[in-house]
Amino acid sequence: MTSQTDPQTRSESPSEHRGVGAAEPHESAALHVTGAAQYTDDIAVRDPRTLHAWPVQAPHAHARVLALDTVGARALDGVVEVLTAEHVPGINDAGVKGDEPLFPQEVMYHGHAVCWVLGETQEAARRGADAVVVDYEPLDALITLDEAIAAESFQGRQPVLRRGDAGTGLAEAPHRFSGSFSFGGQEHFYLETHASFALVDEAGQVMVHSSTQHPTETQEIVAHVLGVASHEVTVQALRMGGGFGGKEMQPHGLAAVAALGAVRTGRPVRVRLTRTQDITMTGKRHPFAAQWEVGFDDAGNLRALKAVITSDGGWSLDLSEPVLSRALCHLDNAYLIPAVEVLGRIAKTHKTSQTAFRGFGGPQGMLIIEDILGRCAPLLGLSPDELRRRNLYRPGDVTPYGQPVRHAERLGDIWDQLEDRADVVARRRQVEEFNARHGHRKRGLALTPVKFGISFNFTAFNQAGALVHVYKDGSVLINHGGTEMGQGLHTKMRQVAATALGVPLEQVRLAPTRTDKVPNTSATAASSGADLNGGAVRNACEQISQRLAEVAARRLGVHSHDVRFSDGEVRGLGTEPVSFGDVVRDAYLQRVQLFAAGYHRTEGIHWDPVAMRGEPFKYFAYGAAVSEVEVDGFTGAHRLLRTDILHDVGDSLSPLIDVGQIEGGFVQGVGWLTLEDLRWDEGDSPGRGRVLSQAASTYKLPSFSEMPEEFTVHLYERATEPGVVYGSKAVGEPPLMLAFSVREALRSAVAAFGPGGSSVELPSPATPEAVFWALRRAREAAGDEAARDEAARDEAAEPVSGG
Repeated sequence: MTSQTDPQTRSESPSEHRGVGAAEPHESAALHVTGAAQYTDDIAVRDPRTLHAWPVQAPHAHARVLALDTVGARALDGVVEVLTAEHVPGINDAGVKGDEPLFPQEVMYHGHAVCWVLGETQEAARRGADAVVVDYEPLDALITLDEAIAAESFQGRQPVLRRGDAGTGLAEAPHRFSGSFSFGGQEHFYLETHASFALVDEAGQVMVHSSTQHPTETQEIVAHVLGVASHEVTVQALRMGGGFGGKEMQPHGLAAVAALGAVRTGRPVRVRLTRTQDITMTGKRHPFAAQWEVGFDDAGNLRALKAVITSDGGWSLDLSEPVLSRALCHLDNAYLIPAVEVLGRIAKTHKTSQTAFRGFGGPQGMLIIEDILGRCAPLLGLSPDELRRRNLYRPGDVTPYGQPVRHAERLGDIWDQLEDRADVVARRRQVEEFNARHGHRKRGLALTPVKFGISFNFTAFNQAGALVHVYKDGSVLINHGGTEMGQGLHTKMRQVAATALGVPLEQVRLAPTRTDKVPNTSATAASSGADLNGGAVRNACEQISQRLAEVAARRLGVHSHDVRFSDGEVRGLGTEPVSFGDVVRDAYLQRVQLFAAGYHRTEGIHWDPVAMRGEPFKYFAYGAAVSEVEVDGFTGAHRLLRTDILHDVGDSLSPLIDVGQIEGGFVQGVGWLTLEDLRWDEGDSPGRGRVLSQAASTYKLPSFSEMPEEFTVHLYERATEPGVVYGSKAVGEPPLMLAFSVREALRSAVAAFGPGGSSVELPSPATPEAVFWALRRAREAAGDEAARDEAARDEAAEPVSGG
């Protein structure tokens, strides 16, 4: 694989101090690659007094717990305690909706933990769990989305996104098509499985170390399970070995188990799931099903869309409602649809409670419209790329929920720039020539856009705090409410502080995220970590620099407005510089406050979740990708030959970090769309409802072999975003949807096996098996068996990688 990137630097941010705009490596990169980085479980295993927890998992997808006998387990050597519902002093619930009992009386999915065993060793706890005797009454279970829809098993709100009269729009459209589309979820498969470690100090204060994206909510759940106030519980998130949304809600119950065990035994308690436990007990990306009808005019412009989309929420609500709302708000992706009527529903099934996953419903909504366009383009006599280009938002357009699409001209500009950079016109001809020469290998090329809204659906979450300390020697310590899961947030926050205070990056250190330093934090999610926490860090630093400017002004004999901080020095207009440290010492001697609490709230957003109207997003992140694939007609396997990306991150806070996020998000999207096939046992066997793809041996993840053989990423230039920290834009989630280009390229390659002008239905994930059956249908539609056999003989001697 070859890769090219262009991490740009900001001319207004001096590279000498390596602040905002500098291409800095991840602040813990050396620790990661040497194995020196500490994670939650590393803290836990250092204490010899630590007890180890092991779950007793139910062997039914749906059952009533009739009796729970723990006597045999307690009698085993090394078993210290068996935690059950009777030990909960507070509320026996691990969620925020009141529908997730921590110790359930009714099992709701295969693998549901009914109690937890604490042992001196992990092996002792495991043996204890095997010795717990549970009497179950099996009940009927709904496993598939189709089963839940047929049974009308739904939960939560059923919002409707509506603009104009979709019925009239469809009736008047010259071209009208309908169809259905179901697609799968995705396992987070973070490198670090869920982990929590809890201990109690001499005053009864509970300290919880947790691999969590939402320390405040973990704190609140632990407190209500223990029956104490939040100030009795402190949660620290040192770092995570990946999160991707899977650690936004799901860690709370595990942290509560550890805390309950610590309170009950007086000893530290460690909860660390094995990979199989993690996959069988925790939520995934929501699968979706859609029924749709769409209308186009003679020019190929979208006129109306009616749809019903249903997500598989699993056994409890978790975050399914906001995930569905975001899916509805992204059903348009980058396209103007004048008349829209879409009903959203959440199915209740007997599976793990599906949860946040990078994109948070946005990818699911966008995939539906991309699939519609990919299927309808041939029926309209247009290439898919041309159909997409004609329907892109333009300046002055408004989304179906009433938000103006600011900077919509960037979509067309990004599209045109990418076509030029990637030499798309010439490569289309090359693909056609290749396909004409090869009967059993075909290539496809596709270009797809992304428009992704940035902010939390829940308006109150769009706030953040920070605590910045400047010490007497001029060194700086930052505390902020965001969590580091490998995405580089801490790196960006150091760069923001270095720029705001005008000091070298080495002078800034970042402390672990803790609820006793910055309270009431929002989850690190919705791609908003840098926007929110960066705003709060900058606010705190600016408070301090304003105070220091007054001190420096007196020393330099200038007005405070004429004081400048840069590269560790403080200057007044026309004066010799003094060091930042000298000014700080002067400030201390003058009793000037050298620390500050920063705060940031996102302005200008509002949302009515019932009416599905408002401006829920601060801005839109734009991008586009063009991908080329080659499909083997005998197996359905494909090679990803080349991907070119042009993505809008505003004025990048940290270009190297942003390019890495774009590359990683894209590859994770490719995994979801082409490889990662979650399977449950849908039969009538005793194992009905069991996750079948519960390990790396049965769940295929993207690896180096799935990377594009040529991979180029460029950051969109001259893209300042007003009102956001240093003009930057979020980068965590939007790049994942760039992978639509790979799926649509596969559709194009499959179509090349069949007759011209035919519509190709492509399942998702488009695994080799799914692609094989799709291309077989295309070949059958072409109906030329003799020609195919001849081509097979001619091609047999050619190397598989031939061009």
